[in-house]
Amino acid sequence: MDSRPDRLPRVAAPLAVALTALGWWFGTHLEPLWWAAWLAPLPLLVYALRVRAGPASLAAFAAFAIGGANAWHYLHDVVRVPLVVTLAAILAPALLMVPVTLLFRALARRGRVLAAALSLPLATTGLSWAGATLSAHGTYGHLAYSQMDALPVIQVAAVAGLWGVGFLVWLPASLLAAVTAPRADRRDRVLAATAGTLVLALSLGYGAWRLHDDDASTRLRVGLVTIGGSGDAAADPATPEGGRMLSRYAAEIERLAAAGAEVVVAPESALLLRSHAVETLQELSTRHGVRILVGAEDHSDPRRKHNAALVFEPGAGEPVAYYKRHLIPGFEDRYTPGDTRVMLAGAPRTGVAICKDLDFTATGRAHAALDTQLLLVPAWDFNEDAWLHGRMAVMRGVEGGFAIARTARDGDLTLSDDRGRVIAEASSVGKTGPVSLLAELPLRDTRTPYARWGDAFGWLSLIAAALLAATLALRRKHGDSPRTNGPAPRQRSRPTSASISSMRTSTWVASSGVTAPSTMGSASAANAAQKSSSLV
Repeated sequence: MDSRPDRLPRVAAPLAVALTALGWWFGTHLEPLWWAAWLAPLPLLVYALRVRAGPASLAAFAAFAIGGANAWHYLHDVVRVPLVVTLAAILAPALLMVPVTLLFRALARRGRVLAAALSLPLATTGLSWAGATLSAHGTYGHLAYSQMDALPVIQVAAVAGLWGVGFLVWLPASLLAAVTAPRADRRDRVLAATAGTLVLALSLGYGAWRLHDDDASTRLRVGLVTIGGSGDAAADPATPEGGRMLSRYAAEIERLAAAGAEVVVAPESALLLRSHAVETLQELSTRHGVRILVGAEDHSDPRRKHNAALVFEPGAGEPVAYYKRHLIPGFEDRYTPGDTRVMLAGAPRTGVAICKDLDFTATGRAHAALDTQLLLVPAWDFNEDAWLHGRMAVMRGVEGGFAIARTARDGDLTLSDDRGRVIAEASSVGKTGPVSLLAELPLRDTRTPYARWGDAFGWLSLIAAALLAATLALRRKHGDSPRTNGPAPRQRSRPTSASISSMRTSTWVASSGVTAPSTMGSASAANAAQKSSSLV
């Protein structure tokens, strides 16, 4: 069969790569355009269906490597990740997109339109789940976080986690490319278009319904505060500078409490403490009846230092301590990781986590299992990732069904509800003085399907993609090949006795050098033509 690719103009390859890279760059940036991520894969996929596997592979790698290079400045210059690690973080996902694109291409070119349309979102979702499971950084940088401004879309996380959100983002481009494949049957196109449109409609419809059905069960006035200009380390109250910093925090907390705050959250590592007893904060809590959380470098046990969150309760003898479970490799090696979750006494049901803990879906699932309504999160960001890292925490709230109160040094102060709405927000990026906010946060008794099913959608997607690849391999083994738009091949005809006799006569004449009669020559020519046509 003729499986030659369509002839495309020379500009097709660079144009497809440029458009996909451009969409990927802006769609997965630290402050992304959510719609760009939906459109980005389409030019590449359309191109891949019309060229051979080699050019398609090269284009896929180039497009996603160039688009993924938007992380270079952040990783290499801001976080100062080693060059080799930076390159791996950019190039490894681009390499993985090569087999994903080839699987899509192979299925579509064999007329399996629905399978092709699903293969890309399934494979990317499954691979991202596997990567997050193995990574020390959890889900950092996952495509789903690009959708945090698209509220109806991220409601899918309440059912399938961020894996379901990522699946939805990949689906439209994959579907459009598959149904417009040049060798697709009309009935297969209609089936795939109907199924894909139904999935999108149901998902977005669910999101719209969930945003409408959102009556709060209670409300809580929450204050967030951070003070810039504290340098790169925690302030030790035993030093004059640290003592002044503690006094500034106390003044800000008192101001928020006087304005009606019932809970106040200060950032990660705001203080360096050699004892949990901080009389100034405990007295404030008791006098105003306010719950105060402050992040601290806990040196109370010099042999086992912790990154801690201390919660001062009215009338309590000592604060409740939570120790950060997920430490940043290289940055926090001096700390001992925690191994327990913390739930505070009383209502509403309130839990505690610290910064990077929220990069892992297990943190959200654990608090969902504890029926958490509000999660208090002190954090410390890197300025440029303020939006992204804050929204990652918001996603955990959508998955687990709880509100988030997050205060970040060098980042954003964010109050969000269990639907992912940002109720109030302020930025401490570049600020040298106090930054605070106070708002009423709606709380709900939410039980999400994701809390029961966990990351099942992620690993099931990987299995489904592997099965599609296996069926493709089996069909190839049994002679399946790409469909063609050319004429159907002619069937080889069985030679008749007359044609055999004519062929023998022609052979004798040729060997003897005698000129054959014209009728015999005509028969031989016709027979030769017939034989040639049977081999086409």
